[in-house]
Amino acid sequence: MRIFVTGASGWIGSALVPELIDAGHQVTGLARSEASAAALTAAGAEVVRGTIDDLDVLGDAAAASDGVVHLAFKHDIAFGGDFAGAADADRRAVDTLGDALAGTDRPFVLASGLAGLKPGQVATERDTATADGSPVSIRATTAAAVIALASRGVRSSVVRLSPTCHGEGDNGFMSMLVAVARAKGVSGYVGDGANRWPAVHRLDAARLFRLAVEKAPAGSVLHGAAEEGVALRDVAEVIGRQLGVPVTSVAPEAAGEHFAWLGGFLGVDCPASSTLTRELLDWRPTHPGLLDDLDKGHYFHTTATTS
Repeated sequence: MRIFVTGASGWIGSALVPELIDAGHQVTGLARSEASAAALTAAGAEVVRGTIDDLDVLGDAAAASDGVVHLAFKHDIAFGGDFAGAADADRRAVDTLGDALAGTDRPFVLASGLAGLKPGQVATERDTATADGSPVSIRATTAAAVIALASRGVRSSVVRLSPTCHGEGDNGFMSMLVAVARAKGVSGYVGDGANRWPAVHRLDAARLFRLAVEKAPAGSVLHGAAEEGVALRDVAEVIGRQLGVPVTSVAPEAAGEHFAWLGGFLGVDCPASSTLTRELLDWRPTHPGLLDDLDKGHYFHTTATTS
C-alpha cells in the first residue's frame, strides 16, 4: 500500500516509516521543514511539504494514498497552554482526511491518548472518556469522529497511546522528569507514588500502527500499552539511582511548584489494558519495559527542560 503519514519525522513517525517500508509499503510523509524532508528522504519515503493547517495539501495527499496514519499534533502549543487551539487544528485535519477517504474502504488510523481515560481504574478498549471539557475528553471527541467514519466507508481505527512512549532518544515525559530531578537535586513522585502509567516502547508502538493500517477492522479502538501500569514511585527510584540523588515524595499541593506544568500529570492514576488489542491484531510487544529502559541510561544525557 501507499501510506500517507502525518508526523512522519516525529518520535513515533520516525519509527513507523521504516516499519512500513520494511513490510513492503510505500510511504509518503508530511514534512513542515527542510530538516524533516531530508530525514524522510533518507529513510526511503516520498515527501509532501506542508503542515496540518494546509488542508488542501492533506486532502490531496490522502486522496492519492491507499491509507492514512495521522500522528501529527501541535504538542508545542498544547503544552504551551493552548490545548484547545491544538485540538481544533487536529479536528480540522481529521475531518479533511476523512472526507478524502470517504467511500473508499481505505484505512485511516488516528493517534490518540490513554492518560486520564478512566482515572483510578484499568481502562479497556471499550471505555470512553467523560465529556467534561478536559484535554483527554477533547481528543476523545476527535477520536469518536474517526471511529464514526466507519459508517462512511472508511476502515477507521484509533490507537490510544500510553502517556510515555519510551526508547533511546526520547525527549518526552521521562526526560523531563530526569531534568527536574537533576535541577532539584531530588527525584520526586507525587503523594505515595502508587499511581500508575501505562507504557510502551516506541518500536512496539510503531508495529501496532502498521498492524492497524494493514488489518484493523473498521471502527476499532486499540490500546498502545505494552505495560498496564508502572508506578511513578518506581520510576522516581530508578531516576534517583541513575543520578545519585535522594528519592522523595512531593505533596500533591506542591506538585505544581516542584514539577512545573508536569505536576498536573504526575499524580494521575491511569492504568490501561491492551488485551483486546493483542487478541485482535496479534500484537506482541517485544522491546524493553519502561523501568528497564530507564536503567539503560538512555534518559540521562538529554537536554530536556520543563520551561
